[in-house]
Amino acid sequence: MRIMPNDLESHWMPFTSNKHFKTGHTRMMTEGKGIVYKTYQGHELIDAVSGLFCSPLGHARPEIADAVHKQLLEMSYCPPFQHGHPSAFELARRISQLLPGNLDYVFYGSSGSEAVETTLKIALLYHRVKGEGQRLRLVGREKGYHGVNFGGFSVGGMVKNREMYGLGIPGVVHMRHTNIPENKYARDEGAHGVELAEDLQRLCDTYGGDTIAACIVEPVGGSVGAYLPPKGYLKRLREICDEHGILLIFDEVITGFGRTGNPFGANTYEVQPDMITMAKAMTNGAIPMSAVGVGEHIYKTIVDAAPEKGVDFFHGYTYSGHPAACAAGLATLDIFEKEDMFGRAKALSNPFLDRFFDLKDLPIVTNMRGVGLLAAIDLAPDGAPGTRGYQAVMDLYDKGVLVKVTGDTVMLSPAFICEESDLDRIFETLRGVLSGY
Repeated sequence: MRIMPNDLESHWMPFTSNKHFKTGHTRMMTEGKGIVYKTYQGHELIDAVSGLFCSPLGHARPEIADAVHKQLLEMSYCPPFQHGHPSAFELARRISQLLPGNLDYVFYGSSGSEAVETTLKIALLYHRVKGEGQRLRLVGREKGYHGVNFGGFSVGGMVKNREMYGLGIPGVVHMRHTNIPENKYARDEGAHGVELAEDLQRLCDTYGGDTIAACIVEPVGGSVGAYLPPKGYLKRLREICDEHGILLIFDEVITGFGRTGNPFGANTYEVQPDMITMAKAMTNGAIPMSAVGVGEHIYKTIVDAAPEKGVDFFHGYTYSGHPAACAAGLATLDIFEKEDMFGRAKALSNPFLDRFFDLKDLPIVTNMRGVGLLAAIDLAPDGAPGTRGYQAVMDLYDKGVLVKVTGDTVMLSPAFICEESDLDRIFETLRGVLSGY
């Protein structure tokens, strides 16, 4: 659709100031190709955030569009319960080859939020099947983001995402976040704070390790502002989980598929989780899709315990493994392989981070951190929290650069297809806007 709609009222937009958007501040995109968006007014925006961490291969890839078109003409939908179709199995096989360790099994959803809910259910079911049904407690982390469903916002630790919706699910406790002052301007990982992992041991001591089903963390805290793990932190969580029989879940909806310079953050930080969530870049953002990579020990424990011909996991979604989404996922992985996108992301990381940290001298900047092709800038506040950040995203939009903001934090996650000249344009614009504050 390339024409401006004449009525904006009926669409209730997510995570948006609807009043502001619909009263003269309408940022309406009509085209996205490569790393450039165009608005209905013809305004061009260089995409410095891969849509919403979704499109590392750039927008409107014809290979993906052609694959989806072909699939829709062959079969547009297949019921996922007690039925299957070839591309769902092929995509699962391809993803399992990328996943670290024994994460050989893939369960599909349509969003990162659905993937998180799935892991929490799997964790509870796994322990129940093992005869440890007392393991009902879940551990999350302050300032963590794990989607917007009840399980996800309960284990998550972003106040605004939960404060209006009651208590969430019971039995959830939180560790402290890892964005500590000692790690200001950190690159790749924090030098300090490994002791924060002992929060998990403290929770085991307080509630009993045998009451905890799972601990879920993002290897890098994505939506909250690229919170890096302290050196050794994730490995220590792994050790504590192993000691107490707790499942370790990595939420890699943002970090998965190359964002940290490796297929998954688990590879970057050399820690093996029991489950990994993924979404976003899984289909290059072309079709909504998510998945959970599940360890062999979990899958076989649950499946082997089920009665012959009986359902082993009473969970799933209408669009689990949707044919069009699987086609998009397979085409996306083909591009990753043919164009060595993991290698390209790793090679682009240093040029990106070098330019990023050059902004350190700006008076408005209070902190910065980044890894791979993911980075965040904290800005000095101006009045109410979030005011400065919102102004920055609007000013950058006007100057032709699309970013994401969380509060007063500006986030960057450029596409892997960027050239260094594109990075120059992004950071020249950032410097120009931020130096004016």
